Amino acid sequence: MKKILPFFSYLFHPIFIPLLGTIFYVLLDTRYFTLAQYLGLFLQIIIVTFLLPIAFFYLLRTFGKIENIMLSDIAHRKIPLLLHIMLLSILIEKSITVDRFPPLYFFFLGGLFSALFAFLLLYAKIKASIHMIGMSALTAFIIGLSLKNQTNTINLVTFFMFMNGLVASSRLVMKAHTTKELLIGFLCGIIPQLALLYFWL
Repeated sequence: MKKILPFFSYLFHPIFIPLLGTIFYVLLDTRYFTLAQYLGLFLQIIIVTFLLPIAFFYLLRTFGKIENIMLSDIAHRKIPLLLHIMLLSILIEKSITVDRFPPLYFFFLGGLFSALFAFLLLYAKIKASIHMIGMSALTAFIIGLSLKNQTNTINLVTFFMFMNGLVASSRLVMKAHTTKELLIGFLCGIIPQLALLYFWL
């Protein structure tokens, strides 16, 4: 089992969470858009939250600012988190606006708050699990979508709650985090999402 668990750290790496959130938004929300609008949405998400961060990752690694994509060292987390905060800010200001995609806007806004919390915690020498931030935020978002659209997603929610546990276990097995860091990450991810539900449910 210990050999299998690290797989979940890669499968649900934080870089995939914005795209997964967008996919579930499209699948579960009752608003319909044209094919061109869907393609435009996914293209923006892929470029801003996936391709640009990967390009910056290789750039930072070339200059010795980070060692690997898991960002185990506290000192290596500041620049990637700042980049993530900047990219999310641009995304919700210019593309995923509250008038066009309300639930998705608040999902990314919650992600922005979570990233800010994680960044500020670094100055207290606290390394919140970014994996757990992403997983707990995504789970809360799926629950919010099911409540908003009166959709029965009990199996999907159960699956992601189980995945939260597997991802947390994988981080422990890989010695990337302590239990405390996992719990802090979980709270940093879920609290902003739950707080923002008031504005779009």
